[in-house]
Amino acid sequence: MTISTSSAGSPSDPRAPGTLSPRRLVLSSLWPGRRGAFALSLTVIAATVLPLLAPQLTRRFVDGAIAGDSTQQLVLIAFGYLGLAVSGQLARMVTAWLASRLAWDGTNRLRELLAEHALGLDMAYHGKRTPGEMIERVDGDVVALAQFVVAFLLDVVASLLLLLGVIVIVFSVDVRIGGVLLGFCGLLAFGMVRAQRVAVPAATKARERSAALFGNLEERLVGAEDIRANGAGEHVVNRFHRVSAELYRADTRAQTIAGGIFAGTTLAFALGTALILGLAAWSQREGALTVGTAVLLFQYTQMVRAPFERLIDQLQQYQKALAGVARIGGLLAERRTLPEPEHPRPLPPAGPLSVDMDSVAFAYPDDEERVLSEVDLHLAPGETLGLVGRTGSGKTTIARMVLRLYDPTEGTVRVGGVDLREAGLESVHRRVCIVTQDVQLFAATVRDNLTLFRPGLDDERLRRVLVDVGLGEWLDTLPDGLDTVLGPQGGGVSAGEAQLLAFARAFLTDAGVVVLDEASSRLDPATEARIDVAIDRLLADRTGILIAHRLSSLSRVDKIAVVDEGRVVEYGRREELAADPASWFGHLLDAAGVRR
Repeated sequence: MTISTSSAGSPSDPRAPGTLSPRRLVLSSLWPGRRGAFALSLTVIAATVLPLLAPQLTRRFVDGAIAGDSTQQLVLIAFGYLGLAVSGQLARMVTAWLASRLAWDGTNRLRELLAEHALGLDMAYHGKRTPGEMIERVDGDVVALAQFVVAFLLDVVASLLLLLGVIVIVFSVDVRIGGVLLGFCGLLAFGMVRAQRVAVPAATKARERSAALFGNLEERLVGAEDIRANGAGEHVVNRFHRVSAELYRADTRAQTIAGGIFAGTTLAFALGTALILGLAAWSQREGALTVGTAVLLFQYTQMVRAPFERLIDQLQQYQKALAGVARIGGLLAERRTLPEPEHPRPLPPAGPLSVDMDSVAFAYPDDEERVLSEVDLHLAPGETLGLVGRTGSGKTTIARMVLRLYDPTEGTVRVGGVDLREAGLESVHRRVCIVTQDVQLFAATVRDNLTLFRPGLDDERLRRVLVDVGLGEWLDTLPDGLDTVLGPQGGGVSAGEAQLLAFARAFLTDAGVVVLDEASSRLDPATEARIDVAIDRLLADRTGILIAHRLSSLSRVDKIAVVDEGRVVEYGRREELAADPASWFGHLLDAAGVRR
């Protein structure tokens, strides 16, 4: 595959990770803008005020009926009540529509921010996490947050405003009943806040177990062919059962806590409602309230119940949202271990680039054992190097140093005379490319698979490149040419065709250094013969680093480096090493049956 990544965020972007705290980044992504916030505020206020006016008409209707008002007056009051009820529901519908649209717009911005940040993190971070887990981190947590944002606007903000309005109106009717209602609501709110200290950690753990389950499932689905062929189905199912059991236990605990909170608040609310209604009935008997006012208090009491029930109903979403925000913040708080230099130096913009590795050593951050030690390699512009050695000897790690996927723990890697730690990452990605045996194809058009979704490349150039790598006839057989959509993971494309597409991607770059990592290992002899010419063209006027187990493919290189246990044990001109009967490389050629 060809690799080209970009650093997450831009220093000029106010939402770039590192510019704001993770929590403020989330809030800034969700902010709908002034117009959206103003429109949403109007609809929320309308959805709150209109239901508060309806009980006032009920009081007038009841008191008027007892006082003997005319039927015409009572009918007008009834129609007014109906109009308020319908208008309130319409206002709530508009609020729901507007809240949903703004919430999804905001969470989509957050998805883009998370995806860009995650793609900019180092290989060391991604190496410890499965693709399924990363999908859950980038999308699953955001879905939970989006659902809560809509519920928050409809069932939390609107409900709290309605609750506040009810308390103010009840206070204006009877101070004693208003005081009791306020105290009851305060105690209930205090209990709910305290309950979150137990509920949120339980919900967070359930989300973590869900991410682990997705990661496990994704890995097994990708390896389904090998699993079936080797009869490992029982082991996979057992492993899935264990991961599912962990999710079940975590989710059951979270659900139990949420259910207990719901039952407790429901019981408390029933007792509070009975107390307030008892006070209203006592006041009416004492003559302090009219019958219509008592009915009004009953309606407002019921209106108090609805906001709390909605708040309780949203408790689980609230817990998931808080857990999601915490995990989103955790992802945004992750930082590259390969920092962008404050004043980046660009690599030379054109032509082949030199590659120099001086006393390079490397160990992974979580492991003190060295993977590379004292590596010294020097390539002049346009030279080619063949890296040979056993699997795990360190060849690929050397190539990753040149791509600056890792920084050396000791020594210096220079490309084009520039220390890669001082070079701009964008410049490195533009001027250094890699083709590997693991070609990544997407469920997208042939054009997008060639350009990796970059705009600006004309179709004629794409067709010419495909012809140059030997895919001209293949392109002619496609029903829609460059617009033909490939299946998921390149479905319908053979391994050889996929590898040739990867070479075509490399041709579309202006790289000065090309790394070929076992790039022809998947090709049959006929396809390999077709691509030999393409490789020669690709390496022409470029510096090349070839990693290969098939030593016959290294006949074109200028230099050879034999790598063993992280060290370069032999390095020199290919023809000289091949002619030396005692050389490591010569023995490898003999063992492979390749002519010196």
